Amino acid sequence: MGTVEEFSLDIAPFTQSPRKIWVYLPASYASSHKKYPVLYMFDGHNLFFDEVATYGKCWGIREYLDKSGLDLIVVGQDCNHIGNGRMDEYCPFRPVKIKGWEDTQKKGDITAEWFVNVLKPAIEKRYRVRSDRNHVGIGGSSMGGLMTDYMAARYSDVYSKFACISPATEFAYKRSLSLIRTSKINPKTRIYRSFGAEEVKSRKTEMKMISRLMDLSNAFADHGCLVHNRIIVNGGHNEATWETIVPEMIAFLFPELNA
Repeated sequence: MGTVEEFSLDIAPFTQSPRKIWVYLPASYASSHKKYPVLYMFDGHNLFFDEVATYGKCWGIREYLDKSGLDLIVVGQDCNHIGNGRMDEYCPFRPVKIKGWEDTQKKGDITAEWFVNVLKPAIEKRYRVRSDRNHVGIGGSSMGGLMTDYMAARYSDVYSKFACISPATEFAYKRSLSLIRTSKINPKTRIYRSFGAEEVKSRKTEMKMISRLMDLSNAFADHGCLVHNRIIVNGGHNEATWETIVPEMIAFLFPELNA
């Protein structure tokens, strides 16, 4: 069985600091000397344990990796739980005006830089993980999915694998699309993107969200990226739904693990 370790890491200039980091280590880690591929993820509190997940249900990543025996390390960063802190820290663009979120601040660019310049080096110092882009991925859901789209456009020189799950594109659809189209993105990049068919109430809104998902996916594909889209039938905007795609997501992002 794999283990999940925890430690804290400074995330200045944000106020809720230091931030808790969860690290899943496969069962083979203790008895081997090799370096492992690594997947970094937003909202780490929702990844491994139901008891600390926001809504009482996690992604079940630990259970899946234990069952599959895949040699993959997964790192989760805790979000800001104070007020609208998570929204601010996971918003990489100045957002459009959406009812209830008019005061959201653009701090996602700071978070992205922290993932690249602080979290990644810290993990590479503490654990035997691969540092080359070919074996490093990043992913998230909702606002974390929006952040992953942003990082795929900005940091494909650092990461080669991206999981953009139910990305909150309504916050900045046009800005996201423009950034992807105008960025220099490494064509040797794999991107897994998904959306649950029951995430929205009306058929019209569902079609709009799927259209936007495809627009962004096609923009990545235009750079030569390998993009996999998944529309989850009966899928909602929640961890129980996202748990169902974990096997497919990891298999697509890390095909070498099943080789």
